[in-house]
Formats: sequence, structure tokens, C-alpha cells
Amino acid sequence: MARIFNFSAGPSMLPVETLQEAAEKLVEFDNTGMSLIEMSHRGKTYESVHNETISLVRELLAVPNNYHILLLQGGATLQFGMVPLAFLRQGTTASYILTGSWAKKAHDDAKIVGTTSVIWDGKADNYTRIPAQSELNIPSDAAYVHICSNETIGGIQWATFPDTGGVPLIADMSSDILSRPLPWDKIDMVYAGTQKNLAPAGMALVIMSDRLAKAARTDLPAYLRYDLHIQNNSLYNTPPSFVVWMTGLTLKWVKSIGGLQEIERRRDEKARMLYGMIDCSGGFYRNPVDKESRSMMNVVWRLPSEELEEKFIKEAKQEGLDGLKGHRSVGGCRASIYNAMPLAGVKALVQFMKHFMAKNG
Repeated sequence: MARIFNFSAGPSMLPVETLQEAAEKLVEFDNTGMSLIEMSHRGKTYESVHNETISLVRELLAVPNNYHILLLQGGATLQFGMVPLAFLRQGTTASYILTGSWAKKAHDDAKIVGTTSVIWDGKADNYTRIPAQSELNIPSDAAYVHICSNETIGGIQWATFPDTGGVPLIADMSSDILSRPLPWDKIDMVYAGTQKNLAPAGMALVIMSDRLAKAARTDLPAYLRYDLHIQNNSLYNTPPSFVVWMTGLTLKWVKSIGGLQEIERRRDEKARMLYGMIDCSGGFYRNPVDKESRSMMNVVWRLPSEELEEKFIKEAKQEGLDGLKGHRSVGGCRASIYNAMPLAGVKALVQFMKHFMAKNG
């Protein structure tokens, strides 16, 4: 196969094994005479795939039994609105920590729903760092605290989750879900779009504590009610069956290679290699992020000029290294090294960076 290395921030590359298995079974699934995506979501065949996917999420992320796992349409962006609609009641305030574009987007939607408070904003530092615990003044009566655990555009990430003092912590983990174990004693809810570490776009994985689920409003349109999705095992309406299936295949792949322990090992090796190249380049490549806040999923850097950045991206693509253009709002370069990016891809990128610097430095 003439597959390239796709460093796009999302939709992103998936494990080849996952794609191959889906391709083999797409037309006819397990001798049923039809594709899984053609059959009823009420039938036993699909139900088995659906339940296995949920079971694998619980196993690989060590999700406690008092947490609910939901597979919902709409991606993370729908959750920006569903969360405040469910938990931001009249007379309460939700606390938001703004670390970049995605945290701001979530806050923008919440402001439409009810009263919010920004308890920390990284704007003064151009969103290049994560706040220290000592910088957070979390109101004890807040409805919840919301963070984005990894900002794909700015390339910053929470290395450890904040202590909210008992206030429910809700985290958008779209770009680093399944890349590390989670401290469930600190977290009441995580949600993640599937298009980075799990599957194609079109679904959000939602994991929610029972105490938070019990606090969710029920006087909302049906699809916006978490309680209905919980009661119906994410089968209240027709689920995004193809994305659920692909998520399950990716989870099986993660389990087959050694689970989160191996994912973390690979993650750290890839990030160490790429940041090492940037840091030893004498300033030719420059990462603007505070070292303690660097993302292990999305590595960003600048070159001495925009002209060189354009040349770098063009020539990299010719070498089979695609998706390296930084987000249009910030420019520069970005390599997304999600779970499915093999070490060989990062090695090829680092080798190209060395050659490019030698020719243009």
C-alpha cells in the first residue's frame, strides 16, 4: 500500500488494522448477508457490536461502575450546548477555564444558555500555558467547572487535571481521549469527538458519573436529555452505527497492542523525539508553548519566516508527510501524533526536518 503519514489534527489517521478489518467486513458482516451499516440497530447483531464497544471503553479506561458510557451523535460540538442545557440551571453559575480556541467555543455556547464565569483566561500569554492549581479560584457553589484537556490549535495540554474541591469537573477530551489513564476521583464527565483517536467523525463518546447524571435536567427536547440516552443504552434513536463499529475496532486494536500502558509508552517516545528535534535546532524550529504545558498529541512550531513555513509544508507533502499546516488562525506548522501515528511516521518527519534545516538554515 502507498499510504502516507497523515499528521492532520482531525479527521486523523486510524490504525491500518482497523481499516483493513472494516474493509473486509463492510459489504457482508459476519455471514449475515448484509453490511452492519444496513441492518437494524434493534437487531441482535448490531446490539452485540454496540455493547462490546461500550464494554471495551469501560475496560481500557478503567471506568468505574457508577459512571455511564454514552455513544451520541453530533460530536463534541453538540456537547458544548448539551452540557450547559443539562446542568446550568437558573440561579447557578458555571465556571470555565479558557486555555484556547476549543475551551472558548464551549464557553461561547454556555453563555447563550445561562450565567457563566471565566475563572482563568490564558489570553495574556497568548494561550501558551496551562494554569497552575494556585491560579484557580473555584467557587464552591459552581454548577460545574469546564476545561478542554488538550488544545489542538495551540498545542497545549493539561498534564494533570485540576482539583475542583468537589465541584463537578467536565472535560472536553476530544484530542487526547484514550491516550492516558484518567483520575476518575477528580472527574465527573468527559466527552470526546471520535475523529482523532477513535474513529471517523460523527459521534461523541460521553462518560458521566451517576451523581452528575442525576442532576441533569429532564425538561428538554428528547435528544438533549442525558437521562433518556442512559435509560436506552445510547439506543434512544438510530445510532451512528458505522462510527460505533469503527470505534470498537480501534479499541480492540488498542487492547491487542497492550492497552493504555503501551499507548502511553508510544506517545511519550513520539513526543520526546519530535520536541527533541525542535529544541536542538538552535531556534530554526521554535515551539511557543511553555515546556510544562506542551501537548503530547499536537506539536506546533514556527520557522524563521512564513515563506519557509510554506516551503516546508509543500516539500514535506511531496515526501509523504501530509497535514502539517498549522491551523489557519495561528499559522505555522503542526504535527498531530495521535495513537494511530506509528513511530516510523515521526522518525520520517524528524529526518525531513533535519534535511530541510540543513538546506535552508
